[in-house]
Amino acid sequence: MTGALRVGIVGGGFMARTHAHAARAAGAQVVSILSSSPERSALAAHELGVAEAAGSLAQLIDASDVVHVTTPNRWHLEQSLAVVAAGKHVVCEKPLATTAADASRLVEAASGVVATVPFVYRFHPMAREARARVAAGGIGRLLTVRGAYLQDWLLDPSDDNWRVSSAEGGASRAFGDIGSHLVDLVEFVTGDRIDRVAARTQTAHASRGGHAVETEDAVALVASTASGALVSLLVSQVAAGRKNALTIEVSGSDATVQFAQEHPDELWIGGREASSVVSRDAAILSPDAARLSLVPSGHPMGYLDAFTAFARDTYAAVRGEAPDGLPRFADGARAAMLTEAVLASAAADTWITVPAALEGAHA
Repeated sequence: MTGALRVGIVGGGFMARTHAHAARAAGAQVVSILSSSPERSALAAHELGVAEAAGSLAQLIDASDVVHVTTPNRWHLEQSLAVVAAGKHVVCEKPLATTAADASRLVEAASGVVATVPFVYRFHPMAREARARVAAGGIGRLLTVRGAYLQDWLLDPSDDNWRVSSAEGGASRAFGDIGSHLVDLVEFVTGDRIDRVAARTQTAHASRGGHAVETEDAVALVASTASGALVSLLVSQVAAGRKNALTIEVSGSDATVQFAQEHPDELWIGGREASSVVSRDAAILSPDAARLSLVPSGHPMGYLDAFTAFARDTYAAVRGEAPDGLPRFADGARAAMLTEAVLASAAADTWITVPAALEGAHA
């Protein structure tokens, strides 16, 4: 495929804006956008500088080489199936689907196209550096993992959003929304699979905006991995003062590495005798981390840079390349499977074994 890829975006909210920015920064043309009504489509096209406000999903698909699905979760299955049925490539926001079964269905349906999920925290250079050090044996034998993803945007009972609704967002909210990022990053950095979970969920407010809340605000879990490591994770959207505090700490028999998304240009290295902070500098990073380090050391890189790198690698795959670490639909299905295991564990108050299906998703 030659020339700039044509991108269509389904959805008109914050994530549509983020996808449009990333697509353009990655060299694509955003040619069409479709929102929930003709009026909202026209407004989104105006605000994002897109020439065509599509009148239907079919019209948008026909105009595009790659379609980005950024709508509420309940639409992901139907809209992504329509895209791949037309033989077009697709980027679908997480969660890939509201059930693991539907996510697996999407994996099978999209086997003939490039189909990716924006687990974009993989694309911070220092997250890749953590992964490279673990893979090279730099921390020794993996022993424990500690992680958290904390936000406060739903702290008050007056805070509301479509994601709170199980009909719109699915049975899981906090874990499906941000916990999916956390478990993806844990498995990506360690190269290990979570095989058992024991979880508790918490709903901070019984109602929001006059309607009952059926989804969780926070999740605490312990887990084990296939190699025998122990994992402790906390996910919350009601942690006062925390805006987007995604952190993972991977400890081995020789050393520890910690990546914190709110300080993305640094990697903390812990040792028994001394600890240090490695700053992002392409000259000293592993090849894959250096590849993603696009501005000189000392010039901060952040969320939009990571999102652009994800889009760039997706489009490289469309052109027949094989970029390392690209999150595919199988990775989205893996996160959906883990989410269902977490909910099942919390409901039954017991350990749940995570199925070993979809092996090789991180290849």
